[in-house]
Amino acid sequence: MRRRAILLSLPMLPRIAMACGRLGDGQVLRGRFVQTRLLQGFSRPLVSEGKFVLAPDQGLIWRAETPFAVVTAMSARGLVQHMRGNETFRLNADRIPFMTQLFEMLRGALSGDWTSLRKDFDIERTGDTGSWRMLLTPRNAASPAMPFQTIKADGGCLVENVVLAKPNGDSDTLRFLDQNIATGPLDTEELALLATLRP
Repeated sequence: MRRRAILLSLPMLPRIAMACGRLGDGQVLRGRFVQTRLLQGFSRPLVSEGKFVLAPDQGLIWRAETPFAVVTAMSARGLVQHMRGNETFRLNADRIPFMTQLFEMLRGALSGDWTSLRKDFDIERTGDTGSWRMLLTPRNAASPAMPFQTIKADGGCLVENVVLAKPNGDSDTLRFLDQNIATGPLDTEELALLATLRP
């Protein structure tokens, strides 16, 4: 139950650089998301919306705005959540090893570095750079560190839709809007959020 609660508000896979290339040094990816979650035992999907920012060498910030305002900061060191400016939850990667693997997977996908995902997934791709689809299947689906059964993605220059299926039948569908890749540092608030992950 605790892992389900964590994954409910975790960032999944915002728009991925494809033909546009990987994020370069100092580049930051920003955008908005709409996440529709289907959970076993719930008659209606759970829909959340918000925005995200990724600095590959520093971490990922996922800001859910509706139906609840929750800010999640994540890096290879772990995860921390805030509500109304107060820390409400923390997971350190050294206590729960799956956190490091999950972050590396997300960072690789978000930054367009598909090569880094090949150690954990078999990847099938169809189409071309203008219109493509991908199916990612875990190499070790039985591992407790792997929360997904399959990941499907489609898009053009960037990922437009992602569907994440979980072994228990739950699934997430994500749509990404207003993405842009910028050169420049994170702002003061973003740096402060990621700094809370330091030991």
